[in-house]
Amino acid sequence: MFSPSATSKIVVQGRDFYVKRDDLTHKYLSGNKYRKLHTLLQTPSEKFDTIISYGGTQSNAMLAIAAMCQLKGWRFLYYTKPLSQVQKNNPQGNYRYALSLGMEHQEIEHELYRDHIASLALALDERTFLIDQGGAVVEAKAGLEVLAEEIRQSDLSITSIATPSGTGTTALFLALALPKYKIYTTPCVGDEKYLRQQMQALHPIPKNLTILTSEKKYHFAKVYAEHFDIYKKLLNAGIEFDLLYAPLMWKNLLEQTSESILYVHSGGVSGNESMLKRYEKKGFIL
Repeated sequence: MFSPSATSKIVVQGRDFYVKRDDLTHKYLSGNKYRKLHTLLQTPSEKFDTIISYGGTQSNAMLAIAAMCQLKGWRFLYYTKPLSQVQKNNPQGNYRYALSLGMEHQEIEHELYRDHIASLALALDERTFLIDQGGAVVEAKAGLEVLAEEIRQSDLSITSIATPSGTGTTALFLALALPKYKIYTTPCVGDEKYLRQQMQALHPIPKNLTILTSEKKYHFAKVYAEHFDIYKKLLNAGIEFDLLYAPLMWKNLLEQTSESILYVHSGGVSGNESMLKRYEKKGFIL
């Protein structure tokens, strides 16, 4: 549906890096979520009426699915745990954008949430498709194979690629599609054990996939001075990256690798609107 993304070159801490600009594919449907949704984007609109998913209210996947459903003319139903009154009164970031694209949001009480999510797959009909949290579906493989072919065709003199992980779907399928390359990733949502479990639920982890971890424990979506410093360095180098996944991936790359690397931009910069406000409240200024 979209043209192959471009590749940029930047210098970070004196090192040259290439960046696969998947963040530029679409305003909201970009990055690894665009790749994961490739199969559904190629699916005839008349096949489905409704797409269902679940997760957090600032999820990049949520926003990408909302954009896809608007393009395809599908209803998008999204489940979350209860929102705070502040969120309800003043929607921000990805949540606000997803609502503007037509997303229908339903809150589920904390004590009922797990069982309700587990029951979703049992109530599907042939006109409804369920996307697990973060877009972790086997159908994502086709989109990552397209990305892999774009990388092969780019003819860059690199053999190492990096992309951050939530569920690890992108890193896993990219490693499977590019067996001659070393694929770096880092767990940004949970720990290494959680990441391995998520990937192994889809496919055995290939040997060319390397998981970089930090000695310090970072909690997803929390505010950290070192993450903000890396965000600013990357911004000064010429490219904006998201504040949820990219800083930890870049931190580990700069500390634990030395070779030329192609970083696959995972998009998600629309979520920076709400994250930057949180950093500002903590006293951090661009």
